[in-house]
Amino acid sequence: MAEVRFDDRIAVVTGAGGGLGREYALLLANRGAKLVINDLGGAMDGTGAGTTAAEKVCQEIKDAGGEAVPNYDSVADLEGAQNIIKTAIDAFGKVDILVNNAGILRDKSFVKMEMEDYDKVIAVHLNGTFYCCKAAFPHMRDNAYGRIVSAASGAGVYGNFGQANYAAAKMGIVGLTHVLKQEGAKYNIMANVIVPIAGTRMTATVMPPNLLELFKPEFVAPMVAWACSEKCAFSGYTFVAGAGYYSRTAFMEGPGVFFSPDEPITLEMVDGNIDKITSLEGAATYDNATAQTAHALSHLNLG
Repeated sequence: MAEVRFDDRIAVVTGAGGGLGREYALLLANRGAKLVINDLGGAMDGTGAGTTAAEKVCQEIKDAGGEAVPNYDSVADLEGAQNIIKTAIDAFGKVDILVNNAGILRDKSFVKMEMEDYDKVIAVHLNGTFYCCKAAFPHMRDNAYGRIVSAASGAGVYGNFGQANYAAAKMGIVGLTHVLKQEGAKYNIMANVIVPIAGTRMTATVMPPNLLELFKPEFVAPMVAWACSEKCAFSGYTFVAGAGYYSRTAFMEGPGVFFSPDEPITLEMVDGNIDKITSLEGAATYDNATAQTAHALSHLNLG
């Protein structure tokens, strides 16, 4: 197999001071990319700040013969996100790759969750991804090239107790990515999602200790790096990676049941057909909302 390289590519990785982000950055740098290592340097709950984490990863890359510059801005405000991308432009002249990895956790059961916990997690995960994409997208459009990989979570795709804020943010990222797919298509901008299964300081709070060793962050990095490469011709996909497992997850819609809108549609009609309505046998995916709506209208004679 031909080696996948990133020579002359400029990558920005947020939250790259440790864990998954560090592994993504090291692999991209090892394959020739020049890096902006963004990390606020704060605690897992988003408090505090520091420069050590980003600088340490930059030094690792430089010691291995690569090029990297640090950035310490928060993704949670637009100005900070703009400065993250500006760091790439100022240092290297462009941005080709954006990995939205920065994140925090503030887990509590839904009833006990304070609004501050909700707002802060949404700000970092969902707004931070939006802001960084907003800042990078025009440069990618102008260069007719871009690869965006944003982190979602199994907690968002499938739900997880005590993570309502986190799950809501992560599924928002999936929806955002589906739109970036549409708007980036003609500019050779591919936007995809990664659902990592990995042992980090964040997942250590919810993952049994005996599993942490199996779910090393370096097992996720190859999937992310591939989605950052020229080889990736997919967009709007959600990839799952961890412990040697690699797959795609997707929203699917069953064939459903069609009733004529020319006649009253009653509650009893829904009740009598609920098994067919909920069946996913023969389910399909759709490239966009228009295609999904077309399926819903396919039984009508619209002339």
